[in-house]
Amino acid sequence: MNSPKIRAMLARMAVAWVAAAAAAPAWAQQPTDAQRTAFRRPDTIPFPKDNPYTPEKAALGKMLFFDSRLSRDKNLSCASCHNPSFGWEVPFAKAIGAGGKPLGRHAPTALNQAWSKNLFWDGRAPTLEAQARGPIEAGVEMDLPMATAVSRLKEVQGYVTAFNKAFGQEGLTEATILKAIATFERTIVTGDTPFDRWLRGDAKAMPESAQRGFALFTGKGNCASCHTGWNFTDDKFHDIGLPTEDKGRMNITASDADIHHFKTPSLREIAARAPYMHNGEVPNLEAVIAHYISGGQPRPSRSPLMKPVPLGAQEVQDLIAFMRSLSSPQTTLAMPNLPSH
Repeated sequence: MNSPKIRAMLARMAVAWVAAAAAAPAWAQQPTDAQRTAFRRPDTIPFPKDNPYTPEKAALGKMLFFDSRLSRDKNLSCASCHNPSFGWEVPFAKAIGAGGKPLGRHAPTALNQAWSKNLFWDGRAPTLEAQARGPIEAGVEMDLPMATAVSRLKEVQGYVTAFNKAFGQEGLTEATILKAIATFERTIVTGDTPFDRWLRGDAKAMPESAQRGFALFTGKGNCASCHTGWNFTDDKFHDIGLPTEDKGRMNITASDADIHHFKTPSLREIAARAPYMHNGEVPNLEAVIAHYISGGQPRPSRSPLMKPVPLGAQEVQDLIAFMRSLSSPQTTLAMPNLPSH
């Protein structure tokens, strides 16, 4: 049994074991092939055929996204509620609208909306173009009729030139304003994260706690029943038993079955997006998990997926470690130069 062949084979195995130990700690877990497929980042951004991407259009949309001239009092922009420094949300419970008054809901993130359907918490906008119109014209938000927006921008030669470059003969219209904003919004995509690197095979990209958290997320915690896919949302609407008077999706569908139903939010960059839920009344990730552990308020409309989940203190911390692994490095966003005349 001590032949040269055996010794050589054992030596090769020892080298392989040493290399494996150097590549990954002993506790490292590996995602399954099915998980690699289910949670893999897409390679491209989907743009609709009737509003394809061009760099000129995206650059123009970025200017409009940060321009307060699209609000009645010229003091609010899209970025007022979707701030890149806070996961493209704002760090307080309710967004602030026209006249400095809080709105009824927390601002949803603008991240990764190129993959979303039925936008807003209640799903009232079928496309990003329709979504862009909503806050501009809403009386409680930016409170500016689109016809007035067109007139204002046409007074600025820099915008007239930019629209002509981006849209040719179509020029500056209500439709092209919305198309430009939507094009920019589709480019707002989360960066590479520790979870993404771990999914691609870097065993050291996520700490042990986060790996255990992912196992809980996809197993005992049942989180992945709604927070599915690479963007961690099923794009559907659920009543998760939060205390609320807001009828949610029911306001759109008029169906009693949709009362208190709200869209499943993405978990990408979730650590930067406190406070949480449609009403912004859950202050931190610990409180979010505590809500799910409790199962939420029992009522006929509550999702059958909402059941009490017995999690220990360490399991809670592991889940939070995993959710933090969905954050990408902070980057500096270059602000657009807005035309003044």
